[in-house]
Amino acid sequence: MQRRDWLAAAAAALAGVVPRVHAQDRHAGFPTRPVVLICPWPAGGSSDAVMRAFGESLSRQLGVPVIVENRPGAGGTLGASAMVSAKPDGYTITQLPLGIYRLPHMQKMPFDPLKDIQHVIGLTGYTFGIVCTPDAPFRTLAEMVAWARARPGQLTYGHTGTGTTPHLAFEEFAHKAGFKTQDVPYKGSAEILQAILGGHVPVMCGTLEFAPQVKAGKLRFLATLGRERNRAFPDVPTVKESGWDTVIDSPFGIGAPRGTDPGVVRVLHDAFRRTLEDPKVLETLERYYQPVIYMNTEAYTQYAHRTFEAERATVERMGLAHRG
Repeated sequence: MQRRDWLAAAAAALAGVVPRVHAQDRHAGFPTRPVVLICPWPAGGSSDAVMRAFGESLSRQLGVPVIVENRPGAGGTLGASAMVSAKPDGYTITQLPLGIYRLPHMQKMPFDPLKDIQHVIGLTGYTFGIVCTPDAPFRTLAEMVAWARARPGQLTYGHTGTGTTPHLAFEEFAHKAGFKTQDVPYKGSAEILQAILGGHVPVMCGTLEFAPQVKAGKLRFLATLGRERNRAFPDVPTVKESGWDTVIDSPFGIGAPRGTDPGVVRVLHDAFRRTLEDPKVLETLERYYQPVIYMNTEAYTQYAHRTFEAERATVERMGLAHRG
């Protein structure tokens, strides 16, 4: 399917189930002033680009400015940390990456992802992969594993922060494959990409923001962490089909402070739902290999509860659980 056909089909499919709601529709006057949308990642990365696309579209849907505010660090949890202390009026919202359900099991956090956050809507999700530099002493995932096994602790790789999905995914894979690593945390996708292109680390695990560098021959794509091969890279195997049962899915959406009026939540949900019809949003998602993963407020809340318990089990299995 051609790119424009894919975009048109996606928009048409969503338009068939999403009623058109005019920007003038409000709940108790909401919104009448700018909305702050927190992006818990650095400016310049794929997450930043995606959230800014959503922000621009949301502004058109709501009829007020939407200010994207970057709060990078702490494994993508600073957005939730900042938001939960805001007034629950719908004017401060945040992206909710998978890490907010994981890190509370690993360390003391200033929020409870189930008690302190009102889940609004699920939007999309990340695709993760493992790449290396062209001069790395291995050309396939199996060769990397063999190299690392023969040199315990010498394989250095970068990831997007301690406790983030790429970090734990690679560590789980390494555990199953039987090799030890030296991990180097970075603040986000843009920073880690600069590091591997600058030769500071030979391997990275992260989002497919590295795709243009792979296509340009500047990086070598070893494997994806999804359930199936990525349609943009059909020749790149998954980690699972390479022999190690590690599969990572990472949906994300939008949250508001607990106590936000249900009518305001509905306005935000409906506006974000309509952003998924926006060709500019769909084009940005396609650029960063992110599928539409829509969940309404109820379904997204249920997802949060399931994921919180699943992450608890993962953290305990890996011996990373916080005690105290």
